[in-house]
Amino acid sequence: MSAEFIEWKKIRYLILDVDGTMTDGGVYLDSQGNEIKKFSIKDGAGILLARQGGIQVMILTGRESLCVTQRARELQIPYVFQNVKKKKEFLREFFRERQVSREEAAYIGDDLNDLGAMSLAGITACPRDAAKEVRKSCTLVLESRGGEGAVREFTELLLEKQGILGQCKEALWGQEAGIE
Repeated sequence: MSAEFIEWKKIRYLILDVDGTMTDGGVYLDSQGNEIKKFSIKDGAGILLARQGGIQVMILTGRESLCVTQRARELQIPYVFQNVKKKKEFLREFFRERQVSREEAAYIGDDLNDLGAMSLAGITACPRDAAKEVRKSCTLVLESRGGEGAVREFTELLLEKQGILGQCKEALWGQEAGIE
């Protein structure tokens, strides 16, 4: 579906993959075997903007990580689902229980395990370094790489299309955000 025909104002859920979307896709292990992930502050700001705009944010990831739990807590993300192997089935049930239509959901992912769940969303996006098959199937291929601002880039576009980006920035950061 072309981005021009999306009803941006209907989007009320933003579903995020983690590895390769919110992070650079690397799995870092310290000498004790503890996992470490690098999250972008830009993406965190994008999540805060989405929340300010009334968008419900969900993390849906196929892996389990304490790093994800901690980051989601910091950003007050209400829906965090880890170790989900069948993302499409999980998301279908989530939408059914909450009466969420396809047109009300946006999904950002980067790899083959996201494709099924992406088919349930009205708009899909991926970082520019996503798998080739994902780039071909998405509504939008973002300029940013995974873990380097892709979530922020999409969120700003979404809120701009909804006509509330300036309001959200001002509410979060005031005049210092360069809003007149």
